[in-house]
Amino acid sequence: QVQMVESGGGLVQAGGSLRLACTTSTRTDAKFCMAWFRRAPGKEREFVASISWDRGTKYYADSAKGRFTISRDNEQNTIYLQMNSLKPEDTATYYCAARPGSLFIGSFHDYDYDFWGQGTQIAVSS
Repeated sequence: QVQMVESGGGLVQAGGSLRLACTTSTRTDAKFCMAWFRRAPGKEREFVASISWDRGTKYYADSAKGRFTISRDNEQNTIYLQMNSLKPEDTATYYCAARPGSLFIGSFHDYDYDFWGQGTQIAVSS
């Protein structure tokens, strides 16, 4: 079983920045495609960004393009989401997700991911 722990959430003013991290407990040779999703109050969970194992493929939701950057440190089994120019509509619980394998390069669909963290909350005040 893979355990994933997110960190870095909090309260920030509009226009501010936060960096989320997600650390995965796994074998050192395990390879995963990783992603960030979010769920705003009263809304469905939605895709934010994904990154392939080799970092060669990154996908972003339209709402994240130009403001968010996904990255990873495979030696630390950690992915990051740098969020800049935050808006009140970015308020949500952010989840990291993982799917084993080096050939899977990413997906917008939550059902394509096998493992999930518990989430970290972001609140952006106007």
